[in-house]
Amino acid sequence: MRAADTAVLAEKAGDHQGLAIVLFTIIVSVTLGITAWAGRQRSSTVEFFAGGRLFSPLENGLAIAGDYMSAASFLGISGLIALFGYDGLLYSVGFFVAWLVVLMLVAELVRNVGTYTLADVLSARMRQRPVRIAAGTASITVSILYLVAQMVGAGSLVGLLLGADDSGAARGWTVVGVGALMVFYVSFGGMRATTWIQIVKTVLLMGGTVTLTVLVAVRFHGDMGHLLDSAAAGSGHGQAFLAPGLKYGGGWTQRLDFISLGLALVLGTAGLPHILSRFYTVPTARSARRSVVWAIGLIGTFYLMTIVLGFGAAAVVGSDRVRASNEAGNTAVPLLAEALGGGSGTAGGTVLFAVVGAVAFATILAVVAGITLASSASVAHDLYATWRRRRQDQRAAENELEGGEVTVARWAAVGIGATAIALSLLAQDQNVAFLVGLAFAVAASANLPALLYSLFWRRFTTRGAVWSVYGGLVPALVLVALSPVVSGRPDALLPGVDFHLFPLENPGLVSIPLGFLAGWLGTVLSPEPADQARYAETEVRSLTGAGAA
Repeated sequence: MRAADTAVLAEKAGDHQGLAIVLFTIIVSVTLGITAWAGRQRSSTVEFFAGGRLFSPLENGLAIAGDYMSAASFLGISGLIALFGYDGLLYSVGFFVAWLVVLMLVAELVRNVGTYTLADVLSARMRQRPVRIAAGTASITVSILYLVAQMVGAGSLVGLLLGADDSGAARGWTVVGVGALMVFYVSFGGMRATTWIQIVKTVLLMGGTVTLTVLVAVRFHGDMGHLLDSAAAGSGHGQAFLAPGLKYGGGWTQRLDFISLGLALVLGTAGLPHILSRFYTVPTARSARRSVVWAIGLIGTFYLMTIVLGFGAAAVVGSDRVRASNEAGNTAVPLLAEALGGGSGTAGGTVLFAVVGAVAFATILAVVAGITLASSASVAHDLYATWRRRRQDQRAAENELEGGEVTVARWAAVGIGATAIALSLLAQDQNVAFLVGLAFAVAASANLPALLYSLFWRRFTTRGAVWSVYGGLVPALVLVALSPVVSGRPDALLPGVDFHLFPLENPGLVSIPLGFLAGWLGTVLSPEPADQARYAETEVRSLTGAGAA
């Protein structure tokens, strides 16, 4: 959400500011209390990275849903539906279908083979050092991209609700504040605090979404046909609003872009580090699978409700007013809440608007905490531990790493937080929506091919794993740098120059196949054959759980 797009809602900030401050203060106080409680637990590696593996499937399912249902989903998808109708609805479908890939292919197997991070799975049957460095690098890259998008959204949202002007100063301080909070959550509370913050966030988000959905249903007397007809009328596009093609019905570039984004969303979820790390917080693989079932139920219900909210915003608020407030549609849900509460200037409208803002803020806090923990775990458990094992005797290093990894992870959280804050401050006036899609594309290009090959291909080698990670990571980043989201358009990150050579906004259509191709090519060209004994051991462990941590 950019400063230039928030003029309409900024006029209402005075009405909402006091209540918003109270609600934000309550949310921050609750999350700090949870962190203080969790910080009293013993700071062992398994406690810090996996919460002691003591969470039930329901608790972990709520936390997984909290990790996945970000502010981009709550605000962004509903906004896209409000602006583009059917084409925006396809985002909800893509995000939900992605969980079937997680459930069927990776949840139980990852829990059995790994310990704390994705690199544990990839290195189970490979040489540790090159694979851990590659996987750790990709995980940190994905995490930072995701963090920047979330924190810029936090600055825009909170700055708007607290009465920020177009100078961006209040938004900048909000980014710093959110970054400081996420460092505190991770450094002092670890996985236990992060999990309970995500559970609280999920309850708040589901409660707020259910409330707005019920109000929309009451507004149209439960008649979904009437809702859709009103949305079509309010959109300014008529019945074309309910048919495909409004956003992605242009030339071949737009259609390929839609396919590319769909591939990234559906396949990227199974490679997101902060999602995969959640499978290590339960005691067994069966619990991991049951966690995903709970998460699918919650996530599916949530995305169904975003459809109602999106069409409700088009019907009640009108697409033109949503677009006037924010070109990307990110303010559709707050505007809908205000209208359902009685309109601008009414007590009900003010309360609902502020509550929606507070729920979105809680959503951002939970998501950034989960991402920061996953990335700091990669720094400590993959990069630092690999360096220590190389410099010292293996047994001596293992004895010292238990406490050392936790300390390094805490300092890594500080460093990652500082990096994310700096990048967010630089990008706060830019359109950063593509960063979320880029994070998914990088995860699907670099992490997923290596993960699937490692779990299911007997011949897969160390060279294949390293080539697969870098063969997806590097093209994804290069293609985005050469895409129209960086240069060549008025709304690009660098509008004054034009060096874009790649026509698509999302690189997934090219970079995902390249990741799989690089893994295959590295394997067939590998000078050393795969270790069949280690593969057999890993296969038994992944399928039965024998020897799992």
